[in-house]
Amino acid sequence: MIQGSPARLLVADDHTLFRQGIVEICKTEEDLDVVGEAVDGHSAVRLARLEQPDVLLLDVEMPGPGAGATLEQILDVPSPPHVAILTMHDDARMVSKLLAIGAQAYISKTSTREELLAAIRAVRQTTDRVVLSVTKETMRRLERPEESPVSARELEVLHLVARGLSNAEIATELYISSGTVKRHLTNIYLKLDVPSRLNAINKAVALGLLPGDVGR
Repeated sequence: MIQGSPARLLVADDHTLFRQGIVEICKTEEDLDVVGEAVDGHSAVRLARLEQPDVLLLDVEMPGPGAGATLEQILDVPSPPHVAILTMHDDARMVSKLLAIGAQAYISKTSTREELLAAIRAVRQTTDRVVLSVTKETMRRLERPEESPVSARELEVLHLVARGLSNAEIATELYISSGTVKRHLTNIYLKLDVPSRLNAINKAVALGLLPGDVGR
């Protein structure tokens, strides 16, 4: 990349209005050049390989193999981009997981235009810093992490349950069978000592495993 040239930006989000809004914001900036838009994890990986962007804005809940697996595949392409995660979930465990894989920023979708642009520029310019746009409570949990009673995969299932997805829809989202989803739910109920999906969500929120605004 030529010094001073616009940052090549790829925006990956399956919500059309939100994605197009980000694209329009970035197109007004002389130092940013939007080179592609992806609507799922697979197209994000394909476009990252094809367009070789400098920065990728990656939605954490797109269709496809999941945020973690998508991020791993993207960072494995030749000349991988700097990746900034976009999310509605201010979740300390998710932050820790994706930063550990290699994301360089975690940006809440409630951030302002100025915060978004500042994060994109910061991510482009450095490889040894992490940019976080999260609540103070999430920062506290990052500083004093607590052991989760459920596994990372079970937590993914919980997130999807909280979104109101059926077992079949969860299976499709995670590329597993409905029987595997049922086994994960059984394990979740046992570990959280609850009898139902709603109780599991409420217990997970109370334990800080899920954000307090899930399902709203």
